[in-house]
Amino acid sequence: MTLTKSVPPEVVQQVAEYFGILSEPMRLRLLNSLREGEKCVQELVETTATSQANVSKHLKVMLQAGILSRRSQGTSAYYRVEDPLIYDLCNLVCDRLAARIEQQASHFRNFNLKADSQSPAAISS
Repeated sequence: MTLTKSVPPEVVQQVAEYFGILSEPMRLRLLNSLREGEKCVQELVETTATSQANVSKHLKVMLQAGILSRRSQGTSAYYRVEDPLIYDLCNLVCDRLAARIEQQASHFRNFNLKADSQSPAAISS
């Protein structure tokens, strides 16, 4: 039997907070937009079709968490993803969700085939 090591509550809290940051759909949309590279706030406002205040609020949260970095150029602020491993995490989740959806679709197709074979039209032929 393998004994698992106890994880300090502070560590668990930090991990929960990190996942909490990623639980906001707008933040995921911003990260997806930044997948192409660095963008200024106005570009992010346009790609997400939301207000500058909303975009700035979410960028600030991800900046404070160390997910993003920021640089200023003139009057514009540019953001980029600091750690590209964030996309590996997102890809893992998306792949898992896709597999579940495909499995569910397979169950529906199998159910439909069984239902079709028992329909009155199938029985009378």
